[in-house]
Amino acid sequence: MSLTKYLRAAWKKPDILVLRARMIEWRKGNTIVKVDKPLRLDRARSLGYKAKKGVVVVRVRLKRGGHKKTRPNKARRTKRLHIRKNLRLNYKEIAEMRVAKKYTNMEVLNSYLIGKDGVHYFYEVILVDRVAPEIKSDKELGPFVKAPKKRSLRGLTSAGRKARGLRNSPVKAPKVRPSLRANRRRGN
Repeated sequence: MSLTKYLRAAWKKPDILVLRARMIEWRKGNTIVKVDKPLRLDRARSLGYKAKKGVVVVRVRLKRGGHKKTRPNKARRTKRLHIRKNLRLNYKEIAEMRVAKKYTNMEVLNSYLIGKDGVHYFYEVILVDRVAPEIKSDKELGPFVKAPKKRSLRGLTSAGRKARGLRNSPVKAPKVRPSLRANRRRGN
């Protein structure tokens, strides 16, 4: 049996005390932190991580909870009293977008959850350097780098495609392609 199988089994039931101690440290630190090695090596490898120059892993901290709008405090506003706000983005996509805005010279490859507590979500995001020669010559990462930039900001990562509803088949969800806005425009 390979090492990744044991790592995957260990992350199904992680040691709660160790994880809790780590999250206490993560809470004290910055929101976006560059890390030396991925915490979940099996997950990172399955999502395209390679231990080579030009590939970086970043840990992100996000606030949990409902996304609420402020309640209007003036006049009678029946239509605007709804304070519950349904986001079109999921937390994973928000984490990827924040990292992409900080590391502008790199491209988001993928991300995965490493923990959550009562207040925060913690993700690790895999980034790839576009101009590194080791990446350009790589068989798997080379074509990915030559593609158009800012994947995460345009909803082209795995989390972004899920949030846009592109995991469904075109038969079951015909209105999500090419995009919700384009489909609505088509009818008008």
